[in-house]
Amino acid sequence: MSDARPGAAEIARRVAAGETSAEAVTREHLDRIAQRDVGLEAFLTVTADRALAQAKRVDAAIAGGAAPGPLAGVPVAVKDLLDIEGVVTTCGSRILEGYRPPFTATAVARLEAAGAIVVGKTNMDEFAMGSSTENSAYKVTRNPWDRARVPGGSSGGSAVAVSTGMAALALGTDTGGSIRQPAALCGVVGLKPTYGRVSRYGVVAFASSLDQVGPFGRTVEDVALAARAICGIDTADATSAPVEVPDFRAAFAAGAAGLRVGVPWSFLEKGVDAGVMAAFRRALTDLEAAGARTVEVMLPHAPHAVATYYIVATAEASSNLARFDGVRYGLRVPARDLQGMYGETRDRGFGAEVKRRILLGTFVLSAGYYDAYYLRAQQVRTLIRRDFEGAF
Repeated sequence: MSDARPGAAEIARRVAAGETSAEAVTREHLDRIAQRDVGLEAFLTVTADRALAQAKRVDAAIAGGAAPGPLAGVPVAVKDLLDIEGVVTTCGSRILEGYRPPFTATAVARLEAAGAIVVGKTNMDEFAMGSSTENSAYKVTRNPWDRARVPGGSSGGSAVAVSTGMAALALGTDTGGSIRQPAALCGVVGLKPTYGRVSRYGVVAFASSLDQVGPFGRTVEDVALAARAICGIDTADATSAPVEVPDFRAAFAAGAAGLRVGVPWSFLEKGVDAGVMAAFRRALTDLEAAGARTVEVMLPHAPHAVATYYIVATAEASSNLARFDGVRYGLRVPARDLQGMYGETRDRGFGAEVKRRILLGTFVLSAGYYDAYYLRAQQVRTLIRRDFEGAF
């Protein structure tokens, strides 16, 4: 199921030109959510009143002579682990049911500053731990092309929202594929920016050294617009990179001319569906026709990437999720003493997949196994990074 309506760049152009209004666009997308999300379950929260109020402010500013923002009137969906002040953030988990943060994630704030309109929060695998959007505590999201199939995850709700035209853009997070994989499964464009390009302030952490916020869009141009808006250093996030943010669309004129595209053919020798391989080869042919040069690259340590990921990510998750204990916010299960309350709250609040990863992370950080697992995984991580740095 795809939608032929205009994408983010065209919506922003029409709003800026006065051909339509931000309010009209927002109402159209809210109606679309009401009609299309039944059975797809992309959204956990629809912020209709907030969205319409924001759209009216955008229209009033333009009417008053203000320059329209680059995303003026563009409806955006936000994965439900990016905080928005006063709007429920659940991370797809019972342990945060009803939690309303007192601040807004930098990436969301920057989209809104560019004129975008947040229409809702999207479903996800609990605490971003999963790849199918079936691990949410609230609902299962379906693939819009075939509802018997999964949309990918953990940012599946965001991918579905864009694929079906319920939002023109969406934000997700990617720790080990959680933007790129659902984008592929839902037929949209997804980008995981380089770590540090986008602030993680206001993002509920899974694995802090791997998590990165990124956009979904229907076209590369739409994603480039969103990336320009959300990238940039943020004093609230010490890991954000102090690098210049270019106009990513400016590179479009040059096309692929002069680019080298590395192809790790050793990864593709087995286990790849024939249809996927055919599409992959067509993409390489198209890139070469556009002026790119494809070269085989060798990444000898990359086969260990998944094992390394599962050790590093679960170790960081074990630490990050320790804060959810029923004391400060979210679910609190009454018990006879403090330790009992900790245990009951976490037992009832976390789902099975999250519990598994916390247990694994706690194990690899334990005194008897730290060197054998966690330290070794960090060493292999360094080798993998060096493979990529020297690939060409």
